[in-house]
Amino acid sequence: MLRSSHRILLALAALLLGLTFLLPLWRISLRAPQYPEGLGMLIRINTVTGVEPHHLENINGLNHYIGMARIEPDAIPELRIMPWVMAALMVSGLIVAMLGRRTLARVWVGLFLVGAIAGVADFWRWQYDYGHNLHHDAPIKIPGMSYQPPLIGSKVLLNFTATSWPAGGGLAAFASLAIGVAVLVHDKRTRGATS
Repeated sequence: MLRSSHRILLALAALLLGLTFLLPLWRISLRAPQYPEGLGMLIRINTVTGVEPHHLENINGLNHYIGMARIEPDAIPELRIMPWVMAALMVSGLIVAMLGRRTLARVWVGLFLVGAIAGVADFWRWQYDYGHNLHHDAPIKIPGMSYQPPLIGSKVLLNFTATSWPAGGGLAAFASLAIGVAVLVHDKRTRGATS
């Protein structure tokens, strides 16, 4: 059985995932001389919105000129699945914390880790598709140019600087996973010290 402090931390990790329903998971910002205040896009658990009401439409307008597909939240199947996955992780994490079994804790953290890696890889693939699969009839064509924003950090794309970082919900999910991993590592160390 896990120590009571470890069980409390696992429950906290599961509850932290609730923030993913309230806060955006990721933020992508664009800055250019013609947009000194910048344009921004927020990826939420179930939709994509602009930082300001008109931002997403402006980004879609700019994307049209370089041949990128429109960003249509309803056409992204992951946004329909993600709330269910996150809710399942929350509920199962609370059950694992309540039961306090090491094996279940390992399974929960392992599934969470695999899901997190798959989610980040899928997000990268989504960015790749949008940035590389360009319409041939685009008004602006630059041979060899692609427009994939960075997964994390900043990148210059023509006269725009694209910046991509986890937002509050994404940071909460990473913190939740980190707590789960820390509990397993600490539990293993303390068991080794007492045996």
